[in-house]
Amino acid sequence: MDRFFRLKEHGTNIRTEIMAGLTTFMTMAYILAVNPDVLSAFKSGATGGDWTAVFLATAIAAGVMTIAMGLFVNFPVALAPGMGLNAYFATIILSSQGKFTFQMGLTAVFISGIIFLILTVTRIRQLLLVAIPDSLKHAITVGIGLFIAIIGFKNSGILTVAVETSNDVAAHKFTDLLSFETVFHMGSLSDKNVILAIVGLLLISIFMVLRVRGGILFGILATTVVGYFMGMVDLGSLSGERATWIPDMSKLAFAHFDFAGIMTTGIVSVIATFTFVELFDTFGTLVGTANRAGFMKNQAEGTKRVGKAMFVDAVGVSAGALVGTSTVTAYIESASGVAEGGRTGLTSVTTGVCFLLALFLAPIAMLIPGSATAAALIVVGVLMMQSVREIDFNDFVVAIPSFLTIVIMPFTYNIANGISFGIVTYVLLAGLANLGGKGHYKVHWLLWILAVLVLARYIFIGSQG
Repeated sequence: MDRFFRLKEHGTNIRTEIMAGLTTFMTMAYILAVNPDVLSAFKSGATGGDWTAVFLATAIAAGVMTIAMGLFVNFPVALAPGMGLNAYFATIILSSQGKFTFQMGLTAVFISGIIFLILTVTRIRQLLLVAIPDSLKHAITVGIGLFIAIIGFKNSGILTVAVETSNDVAAHKFTDLLSFETVFHMGSLSDKNVILAIVGLLLISIFMVLRVRGGILFGILATTVVGYFMGMVDLGSLSGERATWIPDMSKLAFAHFDFAGIMTTGIVSVIATFTFVELFDTFGTLVGTANRAGFMKNQAEGTKRVGKAMFVDAVGVSAGALVGTSTVTAYIESASGVAEGGRTGLTSVTTGVCFLLALFLAPIAMLIPGSATAAALIVVGVLMMQSVREIDFNDFVVAIPSFLTIVIMPFTYNIANGISFGIVTYVLLAGLANLGGKGHYKVHWLLWILAVLVLARYIFIGSQG
């Protein structure tokens, strides 16, 4: 195992990698419950996906592709159906009033995966690693850290959003926001979820300060125990309707694609959206994780590994559609395992095995309260903020795009938005500085193309209302 995963070379060991893999799984296990809920009944309507079938597809797709990432790339990143993309998937179906079916949605995801494979095989995706300047790469890492922290604050209830309407001001989750003016507020300290999250944050912080190996994982487990005594862990869920100890594999229906049906709908814009968001989301996640793990210190080796990871990610998009779920993508929660010391594919293999075991042990995995994993995500955000010291804020050509990348990610709740603004502003400012003789900044030809495509996409969105 040491030879296969090159553990000593990466300064790690089996125990550390397994602990890191378990930590990653615990911070993203929520997708096992959330993805089936989103794809089977999103908001007020049904998307056409059976809950059990989507649950099986989620666990299998996440398990198999995460193990593949570990075995073939030796990279500590986990994959699963992406949050946000699954909501977009469901929303498109619901808003079409029956014109766009669940099968058409899976077909769109499958086609976007094929596009990703082509972009990866032709090494166009890998060019991003060369084209994007180091300052923006570090900004992506910091932005994702803030994004992860925002997710943790939101999931715990420590952070709420006040939605100001003409009649009242009410606290809502981010997913409930549509077109209202929003203001951030502290959550109520009388809320048990908030109290438990704060307890978890303190416990994990204490473990980190004392340099306890596996501190994040032990913090999650300790918070779960505290949650039990607070009445936050419902053991009755072990015998609930969805507490399936032996999975009914007959429910897993491989996707029946509807290629004929999509030709009569506006499928191009749907595929384009899936492809665009996935392109930047995956790039940001992989680069952010690679930076945090120290892989990018050796630029050639880091670029090679991230390139291979992109190939597995591309396969995962189409593979997920084949088993009946929305876009499978690299997860930013992987940073929690890296923060725990994970440096090789053994971390991913451990996480992937946990997802496959979840087919039989899902009721136990669901016992971990969201406040426990939310506290872990906040601490991971702290760790990823360290990359901010690598950005030269005295150089405004670098500072402004980096700042926009960092703040737009969490404030718009979207990794792709942050990267998009960073690229466009860097190209414009660097180009102007070069023309004005105020510096000589390298602007890769691919950045010019991306800047044009990004502007075209946002103009198109604006023209659509």
